[in-house]
Amino acid sequence: MIRLYNLEFCKLEIHHDHMIAIMHEGIVVSIENNSILIKIAEEHFKNKPFVYITHRIHSYSVDPIVYIKTASISNLVGFAVVSKNPIQKTLTKYEKSFFKKDFKRFDDMESALVWKDEMIKKHPHKGVYSHKQKKRIT
Repeated sequence: MIRLYNLEFCKLEIHHDHMIAIMHEGIVVSIENNSILIKIAEEHFKNKPFVYITHRIHSYSVDPIVYIKTASISNLVGFAVVSKNPIQKTLTKYEKSFFKKDFKRFDDMESALVWKDEMIKKHPHKGVYSHKQKKRIT
């Protein structure tokens, strides 16, 4: 992990080629919250491809407009939802309709990270590392 942010609405881990957000219980991910996440992504990833992973441990709401704005980040190559909650299957189908890039739900973080590596490989960039590899992907 490169950096950990403890924000008012979430815990956010920044890694070499992805970020993992764990939203706090009961919050609403608003346009304002999302603007903070976008600013952090722009600061850490510049023009380097990355994947956003949301680990849905807690129950919270998302303003669907957030997905439209998030999808406009040019170097964001995928969005993963990690949750074993069966309700999330239905919710992610709905949320995906607002997100015009690769968007997938997983039961566990390991599966999401494998998929993240696949997304990064589709969009190679010098200096991007696989979570399982020590060498650069070129």
